Amino acid sequence: MYIGWIIMGLIMLASWAVSNRLQHKFDKYSKMHLQNGMSGAEIAEKMLADNGIRDVRVISTPGRLTDHYNPADKTVNLSEAVYNQRNAAAAAVAAHECGHAVQHATAYSWLSLRSTLVPAVSFASNIVQWILIAGILLINTFPQLLLIGIVVFALTTLFAFITLPVEYDASNRALAWLENKRMLTREEQAGAKDALTWAARTYVVAAIGSLGTLLYYVMIYMGRRN
Repeated sequence: MYIGWIIMGLIMLASWAVSNRLQHKFDKYSKMHLQNGMSGAEIAEKMLADNGIRDVRVISTPGRLTDHYNPADKTVNLSEAVYNQRNAAAAAVAAHECGHAVQHATAYSWLSLRSTLVPAVSFASNIVQWILIAGILLINTFPQLLLIGIVVFALTTLFAFITLPVEYDASNRALAWLENKRMLTREEQAGAKDALTWAARTYVVAAIGSLGTLLYYVMIYMGRRN
């Protein structure tokens, strides 16, 4: 049990460290203004056009770090800062989200698999904590309930790991396009790469954290008779 708490503590510390570093990186590269003068929205629109994608809209969405691609309505949603600003961080994020649009247009297998799992994972995420709590409370009388919770949580863990190749591939597509089209200077390109590298690491930590949490519940289940 103590090992489980230690693992959880280390995961939380790693998550905080990576998130803090990511914030520092984005603050730094948000001050690196692009020599081409293009906004995040303009970067996104050009990347879509260069990839022959005409049916995806680039729109502004409220909030910070709310950037995402929605395959359901084919929209690249950029946070207000990314949509309007003209810096290396905005270019990196905008191109990354368009990387997902390119994945969708080319039927990238990992994105297709991830999209297939979204409904099940959304449902699982809403109920899994309640099942796990109830399973722990009833561990001595109804251990099967905790086992059900573990199976449901395993689905969310699988989803977290499937997300990794999707995110890394989107960043690779973004960086390759930015470089091949000479959209950024050498310094700006390095900044965009650094920002996306740290953004990807947050997904790695999240996946490892999910796996660690899963193993923690498995340890509780396996040690119920001790």
